Amino acid sequence: MSRNGKALLRELPKRESLWLKAFKKFRQDKLGMASLLVVLAYFVIALLVWGGLVATEWDELLTDGRMPASANHWFGTNVNGQDIFQRVIFSTKTAFEVGLVVAVISSFLGGATGAVSGFYSGSWIDEILLWIFGCLECIPFYLFVAAVAFALQENPFAMHIAMISTFWTGTARLVRGEVIKLKNYEFIEAARAIGVHRGKIIFRHLLPNTTHIILVQASLLFVTAIKSEVVLSFLGLGVKDGISWGLMISEASSEVASGIFENFLAASGFMFVLVLAFNMFSDSLQDALDPKKVQ
Repeated sequence: MSRNGKALLRELPKRESLWLKAFKKFRQDKLGMASLLVVLAYFVIALLVWGGLVATEWDELLTDGRMPASANHWFGTNVNGQDIFQRVIFSTKTAFEVGLVVAVISSFLGGATGAVSGFYSGSWIDEILLWIFGCLECIPFYLFVAAVAFALQENPFAMHIAMISTFWTGTARLVRGEVIKLKNYEFIEAARAIGVHRGKIIFRHLLPNTTHIILVQASLLFVTAIKSEVVLSFLGLGVKDGISWGLMISEASSEVASGIFENFLAASGFMFVLVLAFNMFSDSLQDALDPKKVQ
């Protein structure tokens, strides 16, 4: 290339990547940024609990029976004398453990399966995968999750396995639809023409181009996992070792009838704020990553 050609290329404005444009758009969304800060605050609390820096006495009997809120016990203590504030803080770690594990594994499994199904759409491989999707989705969600959790109740990860068993199909269907559209694009046709292996086409060219869908689905699955844990723990099929917002609400079910609301309000309040913030974050993320809007 001549010097004039190189100079001309240097003068051309550099085109921003779609990811950079999406990031700038998300940063301009005040509601999205505010919700992200709330989620990050919860995550910091979870990290502090993981590090053993806070809520270290969540299971200790600190008083003789229930005590009202005070400087030493901000939300009071439950009927066993355990500090409600420490228990609700420790439950934040449980929520993130469940949410992250279920969201990451479900998104990975759904993305990979959906990409394979979409690439082989119309073939026997696609038909088998669609049949599996349909079988799992026709079973009532909580009935299926409860059955799996009950069958694996001795396993500490029974609840995680139960959720993952059903959550991945939604992501798979969305990725499948996107891959069916992408596989007819010129860059995929070019890869086929030069003899690129089908596995590389699926996992190096098609699947990375569905990342925006997988990210949004993962954020939604995180919230769904937290809410499902609350329901399963309330039914006695959730967290076994430790404490969670679901277990606290379950414990409070008998207290509310007696006019004792501290346990219930603390657990449901913390859960409500995190779920609301993550829902708003997911909406803003989806808007920022929408290919039709990021130009």
